[in-house]
Amino acid sequence: MSTRNWFGWLALSLLVCSTFVFAEDKKEEEGFVSLFNGKDLTGWKINENEKAWSIEDGAIKANGARSHLFYVGDEKPFKNFELRLQCMTRKGSNGGVYFHTKFQPEGWPKYGFEAQVNQTQGDPIKTGSLYKVKDNTTAPAKDDEWFDYTIRVEGKHIQTFVNGKQIVDYTEPDDAKAGNDFTRVVDQGTFAFQAHDPGSTVYFKNIRVKRLD
Repeated sequence: MSTRNWFGWLALSLLVCSTFVFAEDKKEEEGFVSLFNGKDLTGWKINENEKAWSIEDGAIKANGARSHLFYVGDEKPFKNFELRLQCMTRKGSNGGVYFHTKFQPEGWPKYGFEAQVNQTQGDPIKTGSLYKVKDNTTAPAKDDEWFDYTIRVEGKHIQTFVNGKQIVDYTEPDDAKAGNDFTRVVDQGTFAFQAHDPGSTVYFKNIRVKRLD
């Protein structure tokens, strides 16, 4: 095979492969809707401390005194869904992704579950956990690196994945009861991100969801 023909064959092979990968990626994301425009907090509502939230390089940045950022861009509550996003923590940082929650003006969210975001902060409950429901004590990702976070809820079945690896597989028992301080039972609601404390910096981006109802 001549050098010219070899380069032509290589170019064609790369084109075919890239087209196939693009088609597979598009199929994989079919039905997902973006919740964040990468520019501002349109569709989101802050409680307690507005200074804890900012936009940096197309990502939502959480850093400051306790505060939560609630998604309010869709009035229809989310019940069965798959949420996909990317997160990054700085060293010693704690954060969280809430679901089945609802806006409240102050305090730690009473309603719903918290999917933990924490690699190296002192809390032994690490990323991928359903906080105080189904805990994981081994960090599945590293600080200062983006990781893929997936939360999937179907009926009473909740799964979390980090970089494609399943961390939690939890089915709520029939006798589960809502607590007085935190409900932590399958219901419906919206999503929220957590700014945990001034020493924690966590980033969120590429936030999209697919309803499974």
